[in-house]
Amino acid sequence: MHPMLNIAIRAARSAGTLIARSCEQLDIVKSTEKSSNDFVTNIDREAEQLIVQTLRKSFPGHSVVGEELGMQGPAESDHQWIIDPLDGTSNFIRGIPHVAISIALKVQGKLEQAVIYDPLRDELFTASRGRGAQLNGRRIRVGNRPELTGALLGTGFPFKQKQLLPVYSSVFNSLFPLVADMRRAGSAALDLAYVAAGRLDGFWEIGLKPWDIAAGELIVREAGGMVTDFAGGNNQLKSGNVVAASPKVLQGMLKTMRPHLTEDLMR
Repeated sequence: MHPMLNIAIRAARSAGTLIARSCEQLDIVKSTEKSSNDFVTNIDREAEQLIVQTLRKSFPGHSVVGEELGMQGPAESDHQWIIDPLDGTSNFIRGIPHVAISIALKVQGKLEQAVIYDPLRDELFTASRGRGAQLNGRRIRVGNRPELTGALLGTGFPFKQKQLLPVYSSVFNSLFPLVADMRRAGSAALDLAYVAAGRLDGFWEIGLKPWDIAAGELIVREAGGMVTDFAGGNNQLKSGNVVAASPKVLQGMLKTMRPHLTEDLMR
């Protein structure tokens, strides 16, 4: 295992211990609303501090971008860590056991290492560029469904951008009759990890942030899948609009979605 991935796993497990312990004592969790329908807790911030401390202790020359604390370290560094300390905060606040820690490393702009850790199920999804993807140390692959028909897809509602609900609904209505079913579980990181493990055949969401996507993107790619923006390009980390699936299912998703998308969502 790559030494940088080992450190990322150590950081994720440290934060995971805090999150799992806090799930048993939700009365100590204090939440505030960052913006409309977007919550943060003291546990998000403490978990991010633990991750940053672990990474920067081993790699003081690296920069770190986190959801809660922003940029830390030298901005000009070739090595940039992208972290979400608690993906699924709304689930966490309500005691719904579906949350994850997401940590990715970019080296000279390319995703090289990735960890998604579900501390409540003790499931550790990892990937190193060119070395495949694993779940708890065992190789994983995306599903082998030959077409969109019968697929199980994951998605996320545009709850932070409710003005996009009409176009989201149009896309949903175009996909739903073609697939077996849809799931909205509340953690984009885990949705991407589940695509990599073949639990979901595909996933799509509007308006995510880089820390929601980065680790999952590498894990899906290393599991044999594809990750694109809504136009089928590679702008998903910037646009926040992401589609992930095995190659054949992704092709069917993009073809079905495209007629319902605005120009802005195709960029």
